[in-house]
Amino acid sequence: MTLFLLVLLAALAFEFINGFHDTANAIATVVSTKVLPPRMAILWAAFWNLAGALCGTAVASTIGKDMVDASSISLATVLAALMGAIIWNLLTWWLGLPSSSSHALIGGLCGAALANSGGSWGVLKWSTGLWPKVVVPMLLSPLFGFVGGVILMVLLTIVLKKFTPRLVTQIFGKAQLFSAGFMGFGHGSNDAQKTMGIITLALFTGTQTGSFDHLPAWAGFLRVPAFKAIPFWVILACSATMALGTAAGGWRIIRTMGQRMVTLHPVQGFAAETTAAIIIYGAATVGVPVSTTHVISTSIMGVGATKRLSAVKWGVVERIVWAWVLTLPVSGLLGYVLLRLFRLIG
Repeated sequence: MTLFLLVLLAALAFEFINGFHDTANAIATVVSTKVLPPRMAILWAAFWNLAGALCGTAVASTIGKDMVDASSISLATVLAALMGAIIWNLLTWWLGLPSSSSHALIGGLCGAALANSGGSWGVLKWSTGLWPKVVVPMLLSPLFGFVGGVILMVLLTIVLKKFTPRLVTQIFGKAQLFSAGFMGFGHGSNDAQKTMGIITLALFTGTQTGSFDHLPAWAGFLRVPAFKAIPFWVILACSATMALGTAAGGWRIIRTMGQRMVTLHPVQGFAAETTAAIIIYGAATVGVPVSTTHVISTSIMGVGATKRLSAVKWGVVERIVWAWVLTLPVSGLLGYVLLRLFRLIG
C-alpha cells in the first residue's frame, strides 16, 4: 500500500509537471502575438485543459493496456516508469526544450517493463500497440502538423489578400482566443489521459498481486479487478492536477516555442493552433497518444515557412528535433536503470 501511494504521488507529480511543461503547447502563440497577457493566457489554457481532460478515456485505455504486457508489471515498475519520465521532463524543461511528455512516459514504461521481465522483449506489445499507436503516429503527426500549417496558412492568405493588415490583426486577435482554447482542450483530452491510464494500471496491478487484499472497507474503490474502465476519481484527480500544473506556467518553453523558433502574427498563431488542435483531438478520439509538442511545433514551423523558409530559426528547430529523437530511448533507459536500482535497494 505504501508503494502504491508512492506511485500515486509520482503520477500526480508527473501530471503537474506535464501541465507546466506543456503549457507552451497551448499558449505560446497567443502570448507571442500579444493577443493575451501571459497570466490570462495560462488561466485560459488551464480551463480548457481541464475541460478536455474530462472528455473521454480512449487514450488512457491505450496506455494502460496496449503498450506492455500488464501481467509482467509490478507497482515498482510503474514507479520507475514515472520517475524516468519526470527526470527527462524536468531536464528538458530546464533546457527550454519542448520535448514530448507522452513519449517520455511511454519510454519509461517500456524500459521499466523490460527490466522487470529480465530483459525479455516479448513484454512489449510491439505489433499491436507500440508500432501502430506510438511509432507511426510519432512519425506522421509532425508531418501532418507541418503540411496542415502550410495549407491552412496559404488558404487564409488567399482569402484575406484584399483585407488590410490592421483588419486582419483585429479579426484574428479575437479568433485566437478560440484557437488557443481549442488547443488547450485538445491537449487536455490527449495528455491528461496518459496518467489516468498509468494510475489505473497501478490499481489493476495492485489488485492482481494481492496488495489490496487487506484494505479497509472504505478503501475498496482502489480495487480494479479488470482493466475495463478508468475510475472516475482517477479522471477527476488527473484533470485537476494537469489544470493546476498548466496554471503554474512554463516560461522557458513558452519563449522557445513562441519567440525563438519563428515570429508570429495573430493570423499565423490562429493557423498553427487550429491545425494542431484538430490533429491532437482527432487522435484522442481514436485512442492514439500523439505528442502535442511535436504537432504544435511543426504546425508553427509550417506556418512560418509560408512567409519564407528563412523565417524559421532552423538552429532552434535542430535542438528541438534532437530532444524529440532522444526522448523515447533516454526515458526508456532511465526507467530500466531506476527499476534495477529499486531492486538493489529493496
